Amino acid sequence: MAKDTASIPGAGPPPMTGMPLAITSIALALGTFMQVLDATIANVSIPTISGNLGVSTSQGTWVITSFAVANGVSVPLTGWLMGRYGVVKTFVGSVVLFTIASFLCGISWNLDSLIAFRVLQGAVSGPMIPGSQALLIMIFAPQKRGTALAIWSVTTLVAPICGPILGGYISDNFSWPWIFLINVPVGIACAVVCWRNMASRETPTRKAPIDRTGFMLLLVWVGALQIMLDTGKDADWFSSPAIVVELILAVVAFVAWLIWELNTKDPIVDLSLFRSRNFVLATLAFCLGYAVFFGNNLLMPLWLQTRMGYIATWAGLVAAPSGVVAVLLTPVAARLLNKVDARWTATVSLLAFAASFYLRSLYPPDASFGVLVMPMLVQGVAMSTFFVSMVTLSLNGIPGPQVPAASGLSNFIRITAGSFAASLTTTLWDRSAALHQTRLSEAMGAHDPAFTQALGKLTAAGMSLQQAAGAVTQRVVDQAYFLAALDFFRISAWLTLLLVPCVWLTRKAMAQTGAAHAAD
Repeated sequence: MAKDTASIPGAGPPPMTGMPLAITSIALALGTFMQVLDATIANVSIPTISGNLGVSTSQGTWVITSFAVANGVSVPLTGWLMGRYGVVKTFVGSVVLFTIASFLCGISWNLDSLIAFRVLQGAVSGPMIPGSQALLIMIFAPQKRGTALAIWSVTTLVAPICGPILGGYISDNFSWPWIFLINVPVGIACAVVCWRNMASRETPTRKAPIDRTGFMLLLVWVGALQIMLDTGKDADWFSSPAIVVELILAVVAFVAWLIWELNTKDPIVDLSLFRSRNFVLATLAFCLGYAVFFGNNLLMPLWLQTRMGYIATWAGLVAAPSGVVAVLLTPVAARLLNKVDARWTATVSLLAFAASFYLRSLYPPDASFGVLVMPMLVQGVAMSTFFVSMVTLSLNGIPGPQVPAASGLSNFIRITAGSFAASLTTTLWDRSAALHQTRLSEAMGAHDPAFTQALGKLTAAGMSLQQAAGAVTQRVVDQAYFLAALDFFRISAWLTLLLVPCVWLTRKAMAQTGAAHAAD
């Protein structure tokens, strides 16, 4: 990609200041917010959408999967699109198309049309996150680029928290199409402001061939792997020939894609980035940490709604405090990141995530709303520094012309890891619950005094013996899922702790220095 002249002293427009900087920063943050929000807003709305469209809940999950796969596959195109059309045009065009796709999702008439429009929505949104990141770095002065990354990181982390809240509130009080239609006015405002304020700051472009073969192979292996993960649970995994075929297809396509990308002149994914130790280790910690975070973010509202009797709105509100804490601490973290090695702030964020997950593993069976919220406050501390620390470490030492490709590749891996985590989380939770249910059933037989006493109380309350037995069985199932959730939280804490050494194997990086590389 041609060198960004805005980064050369005396060339290109100077950094923004004052009100134009504030307004443009908000618009760019809204672009990121919309894209990340739509990856999670449908999570708590799937039962409502499925019921209204007359399909099963398992079919309804394709609303989430279709978006995730299309978005993940489109992200690697970011580098080529920015080089061909410029960062500003690529970002604004992506926002406009995303807004149109959101409107189409809102007027969908059946599941097939909704999935088709969600695929479109995910496909056109690929450049939104790396584009907003690159433009924020571009408009801030070098000494303020830690603040630019902090703005980007907080919107990227708060959006997954707001998604379940907004999705739940809209599902409980309005109709589900509004979870998509709310993007329309926001998208229009974002596109208008960004184009008016940054059209004159367009980056140089060059004509480069697109790697069609690499893109198609990427589409095949990511799609096959995601479909396998999504349908494996219902198909009893590898006892199903279809799952085996999907796995073979994913492996073969991945190997072919890897060989092609390493040997083609203009690869769609610049694998040479993996020669950088910082990029490899920081991206590994970044993506695995995000996957664990995303899985927990999915499991909490699911557990609360299906086993704890929470409505969608209140399930989303449990997670809200973490977003509030992140917003309050981010300005402090931004100033700190300009003075402190990013490895320290990354370590703090990983330790805070681990503490949050561990505290959740200590939930009592009758946990109140306040008890549920406390670990989420600790998670807010982690969220305030996690993204900006990992981005700083991963971009440290990357030459300026490769930064858009590096950002796109990092986001592709992160988004793909998150979508895989979403599929694996429910499978692991169900399997662990089945194991606990078997153990509880063995411990509580028909002659167990507690079982007999519970049946006696329920029959005395007016239930038939069959109804009482069913109610006791349901309590056992709920308890099994509760124990499975605690297991998941505990494992998440240990996995997060294991990522800390990866951070300290990277080279020292400061937010200001790392961001400066992004502008070189």
